[in-house]
Amino acid sequence: MLFAVSMTFIDQTIVSIAAPDIVSELGLTASGMQWVVNAYLLSLAAFFALGGRLADLFGPRRVVVVGTLVFVISSVLCGCVPRGDFAQSWLIIFRATQGFGAALLFPAALAVVVAVFPVQRRGRALALFFGLSGALTAVGPLLGGWLTAWTWRSIFWVNVPVAIVALALTATARIADRRREESLDVTGAVLVAVGMGLSVLGFQQAATWGWGSAATWGCIAGGLAVLVAFWRFERDRRHPLVNLAVFRDRAFTVDALVLFFAMLAFVPVFFFASVYAQVSLSASPNQAALYLLYFFAGFAIASQWGGRILDKRGARPAMRIGTALGAVGFALWASKLTDLSMHDQWPYVALAGAGIGFLLAPASTDAVNRAIGASYGEVTGITQTVRNYAASIGLAVLGTLLTHRTTENVVSTLTSRGVPSGTAHGVAEDIAQAVTGNGDARTPTGSGTAATAARDAMSSVRMDFAEANQWVFYGMAIALGIGYFVALRHPGGKGGVAPAGHDAAGEAPAAAPPAGGGHRTSA
Repeated sequence: MLFAVSMTFIDQTIVSIAAPDIVSELGLTASGMQWVVNAYLLSLAAFFALGGRLADLFGPRRVVVVGTLVFVISSVLCGCVPRGDFAQSWLIIFRATQGFGAALLFPAALAVVVAVFPVQRRGRALALFFGLSGALTAVGPLLGGWLTAWTWRSIFWVNVPVAIVALALTATARIADRRREESLDVTGAVLVAVGMGLSVLGFQQAATWGWGSAATWGCIAGGLAVLVAFWRFERDRRHPLVNLAVFRDRAFTVDALVLFFAMLAFVPVFFFASVYAQVSLSASPNQAALYLLYFFAGFAIASQWGGRILDKRGARPAMRIGTALGAVGFALWASKLTDLSMHDQWPYVALAGAGIGFLLAPASTDAVNRAIGASYGEVTGITQTVRNYAASIGLAVLGTLLTHRTTENVVSTLTSRGVPSGTAHGVAEDIAQAVTGNGDARTPTGSGTAATAARDAMSSVRMDFAEANQWVFYGMAIALGIGYFVALRHPGGKGGVAPAGHDAAGEAPAAAPPAGGGHRTSA
């Protein structure tokens, strides 16, 4: 199962490093490149609850196999994108189907892990599962930097051998499927997908349409209204897509909210930090990957401590420490961005990573352990939907902020060099779209005085972009700060209530075949 889910988490962030090469070869627009990144996350968020439900209805092994096949076929097609006018649509479509495959795969894989571990060992297994999945998210840029040196298409093709190994191991593990004879809530699945898609579309396109646009607010408000309708619809269903009763547990609600605010920073940071490194620090893709290695180092070390704290004292202390460290780390990192030096920034990059590392596995594990009256598939569907929806919103909102601040800063730089205001705005928008879409900011195109002034001012533009990124990273610090105050509301203690369909010992009822294919789960 770890082999299977490794692909899904690496692909959340691996594209961020390869994006400049993708833009250069395929001629994508800035908003198009952001959608290539966000389509995957949005599809994950929209269909995760459905994936968890399908694992319950048809058995987790079947859904793992189907999800893996959908994911790897989509990966191959992403790597085979043709050049030309259809390239952008092609890549966005198959990134979305990648996300759909991942949404099927992950909750089903987790259900398998839960089924084969006895309750006394389940906490440690889940902490490892969630901790490793977070670490794999951080590995994405590192792997992407190495693979891009060959060809950016390899970042998608690398999933093929991993998928083959995952399918082979799944077959040899002889995992038996346990199915629940219930109906599938198709209407709920459509409502949640439409609601999330519309709201993220509004946030994503705000930089293009403008915050004063009726289309921007129509999408945001319409999406949120559909999500409210989804919530009301689910309350009256006998077999809902999402069992909303789990939110009656205050600890579960706090876990979900902490994950939401943490994910506003965690996945987006890889995209924005890699763009910053390549634009403001003039780093190569490999150098940008090494820059993000500081974050991963802090994350890896702290995740071990967070797991120990979870085992001994529960999730509350780990979440408080993590959100506090993360808020301080991102704030200090933001203050150092204008130094334009990797060497001066690494302690704060590592501190920000440590904050996320402390809280990610404990919050995720505690939420699953408090799955009152719901299956593990349903609960994981909720928490992972929250995580990926937050990551999509973070990318959209912070990307819009970055574009706006970059444009303002570059306009100020150009007008100070004698470029007329109107012309400066046009050139600044071109530069902002290039750098925030991972284009090449080193050689502005155009002719005449404005283009010459822009080329001459590129060293200042790199500083302008660094200053714009400060707003983004301070925004991440604020998100973690809000998460800290939410974590204070956690009641403490350790969750240990078995989900529906399991007895107090965490095993399946006698009438249902064990999910270990006849093997003893204590082996």
